[in-house]
Amino acid sequence: MRLWHEKLIQSLPRNQLLGQHRECCALRGKGWGKRHSTVNYVFEYSPYLLYKYHLLVMEEMNRRGYRVSEEWFNKDYRGKNMERYENLIPVEVISPIYQEHNEEYLIECLENLENKHIFLEIE
Repeated sequence: MRLWHEKLIQSLPRNQLLGQHRECCALRGKGWGKRHSTVNYVFEYSPYLLYKYHLLVMEEMNRRGYRVSEEWFNKDYRGKNMERYENLIPVEVISPIYQEHNEEYLIECLENLENKHIFLEIE
């Protein structure tokens, strides 16, 4: 799985948006630090950035009427089977949240979606 470019979040079809939520939950929990070629860069940053990215996903889910467990809106929550962070220190967040989410990555994500017959128009 991948983290879609943040410009795509509001346009993702239902399955990809819900999948993105599951991926964020997994990465915030037991998946933190487990290397995978498409998300390795996430581990080079504070887990706070993943929380902020996940917030974008959850806010879009709420906007569409999907229910998100309130626990995930807490920056220290890591899932039912993981110890919470004591007090995850906020770090400065700029856009894009991950510098790897540049224009080249945006094109890569769009091509990946097109290969799944999903065609998005973004501004």
